[in-house]
Amino acid sequence: MTSRILLFDPVERFVAGTVGLPGERTFFIQARTGARLISVSLEKTQVQALSERLTYMIREIKQSDPTIVIQRLTRDDAPLETPIEEEFRIGVIGIAFDASRELIQIDLQAVSEGDEEEPDFIDVDDLTGDQDIMRVLISPSMADQFAKRAISVVSAGRLPCPFCGGPIDMRGHLCPRANGYRR
Repeated sequence: MTSRILLFDPVERFVAGTVGLPGERTFFIQARTGARLISVSLEKTQVQALSERLTYMIREIKQSDPTIVIQRLTRDDAPLETPIEEEFRIGVIGIAFDASRELIQIDLQAVSEGDEEEPDFIDVDDLTGDQDIMRVLISPSMADQFAKRAISVVSAGRLPCPFCGGPIDMRGHLCPRANGYRR
């Protein structure tokens, strides 16, 4: 079986969001163009890392080419679009900047089915594997909008314990800094 590239060029909406209550949330990234909607799931840390990397990349783009205009888009606070049907779970994320088109390319590769380790590098030209890739091309302005929403989605979870930094659920938690007493 060969992999598929699910291409969104251009993309109308590209957002991160969650389903579920804090502590039990599932994180999704959605891309939509017209009636075509694809949702992929991922870990909270992947959403956070992607938003931080996009923020860094935008800063680098501004410094390297001051002629590129990065507009402030209105904040997208709308919920994820339904139906939310997971196409695949993300394993590896790749980011690149296409200077000729002034677009950021984000490749979200599915988790490998086998027991082998995940690769450190995505070779998107080699489609001999069986991992699907969702490729989204966005402007730096849309990347900024995505990163800001993703940061707010990640921080909307459970509050951290002031002693150990671990998440506190509604019933409290067993804090290692308090010798196992519930906080």
